Amino acid sequence: MELTLWTYEGPPHVGALRIAASMEGVHLVLHAPQGDTYADLLFTMIERREQRPPVTYTTFQARDLGGDTADLVKRSIHDAVQRFRPDALLVGESCTAELIQDQPGALAAGMDLGGIPMVSLELPAYSKKENWGAAETFYQLVRGLLRSEVPPPGSAKPAPDRWRAEGRRPRVNLLGPSLLGFRCRDDVREVSRLLAEHGIDVAVVAPLGARAADLLRLPSADANVCLYPEVAAPVCSWLERNFGMPVVKTVPIGIGATGDFLRELHERLGMERPAALSPEGEGMREAERRSRLPWYSRSVDSTYLTGKRVFIFGDATHAIAAARVASRELGLRVVGLGSFSRELAREVRAAAADLGLEALITDDYLRVEQAMAEAMPELVLGTQMERHSAKRLGIPCAVISAPLHVQDVPARHAPQMGWEGANELFDSWVHPLMMGLEEHLIGMFRHDFEFVEGHRSHLGGQTATAQAATPQAETAQAETPPPGRAPADQTGESGERTPVGASTPAWSPTGEAELAKIPFFVRGKVRRNTEAYARDQGLALIDSEALYAAKAHFSA
Repeated sequence: MELTLWTYEGPPHVGALRIAASMEGVHLVLHAPQGDTYADLLFTMIERREQRPPVTYTTFQARDLGGDTADLVKRSIHDAVQRFRPDALLVGESCTAELIQDQPGALAAGMDLGGIPMVSLELPAYSKKENWGAAETFYQLVRGLLRSEVPPPGSAKPAPDRWRAEGRRPRVNLLGPSLLGFRCRDDVREVSRLLAEHGIDVAVVAPLGARAADLLRLPSADANVCLYPEVAAPVCSWLERNFGMPVVKTVPIGIGATGDFLRELHERLGMERPAALSPEGEGMREAERRSRLPWYSRSVDSTYLTGKRVFIFGDATHAIAAARVASRELGLRVVGLGSFSRELAREVRAAAADLGLEALITDDYLRVEQAMAEAMPELVLGTQMERHSAKRLGIPCAVISAPLHVQDVPARHAPQMGWEGANELFDSWVHPLMMGLEEHLIGMFRHDFEFVEGHRSHLGGQTATAQAATPQAETAQAETPPPGRAPADQTGESGERTPVGASTPAWSPTGEAELAKIPFFVRGKVRRNTEAYARDQGLALIDSEALYAAKAHFSA
């Protein structure tokens, strides 16, 4: 383990909390010290929920370690059962309690729980993390409840088109959405509406909003839709092996993926594909009718996006989808792709290889920030941590994945999936680029006396001198490394790397003023090239003339 300021995923017991809080009638008893109850804030503050998660903590303290903490576990389990009378009980331990080895699941198995199903969770906190904990909890819960319903080996598997013989509409399960996921609530609503338009019913949505009784109905569906592989992949695989249920694996994020999703779904269910979904000729008319993204991609204004460099990092589901949308639908150039989801690293590496890139698989946000700085993108698509890093680097950023901030849980309907999700992607990705261009133009003309005198801010109170000084201050802030971290190496056009501070020439006020006029998305590169040129020429001070000379040198 190492000490870090930020983390992409919490320990696995936070994943277990997510499943318990996402469902109805499920209660979690967590063997944990008093300090581990901080996880409640994730749901009441980030998700803006009016009730705390359904969890009972044993909350042992230091003085309890000299006594029988196992008895404390049993009392907590008994009290939780008597008070909440849950439909299903989850029992596990936090990363700290794992060291005590009280084995709360084994203790619960020997207790009289009044017929309430109990699932013991083994969550290795020092080798696994939050998403794995969520997937494992969901898998163990489904497996525990359906164990007695598994058909005997060798029995015939139901045909996916059995809905025809039964005289009903086909139905599917939507698996994987949970609290603290990215826009899961809105995705479920959008995908459910999309399926209804194609004559497909939703049998169960789980874990979000499901009860234990709903999980018992999972095999009644004709197929499973794996909306979020980080949470649902193990469950989908188990249901496919034991109940013969086909899995729809395409995640409908973006125009192309939504069309592929519908085609795969029709194929899995044995349905005739509508002509509007045909990828040939006049196909995909449904996309043209339901989303504005295809029209915009053909418009003149979209040329502003063509070739813009974009760096992508997040969970595997959203990072892979974002890379496809950026490169195939918006004309952006993906210059970096990575994820913290180690369980799906193979899929991320394959997506990166298709783009001629090497995937960045890491949970160290400082490595991500360094890769971001080296890639010199004009837009970053990432988590809330990439938003902070991009702000320090002076790069526009849109959040596409958890971990997220409260501002990324909008009250409005803002899905990522389906046709409406494509509209949302376009808005949330393009707006930071447009605002970045606007800020650059304001900064570029801020030195003009007519702009300063005739177009003062409505906020008032800022002198022309202060306004003119703002670009330099912003530039200095953007170039300042984060606290507690050494500045990154600088790379010139020639590829030579020179550490910052190693005989780095100083910048004069006139040089800084000219540098501030350069667009933010290439300003860092110009600064590095100019400093490399100044070192080669033996210049101790970089003024505006030196900047122009360096520009001419590297343009030759």
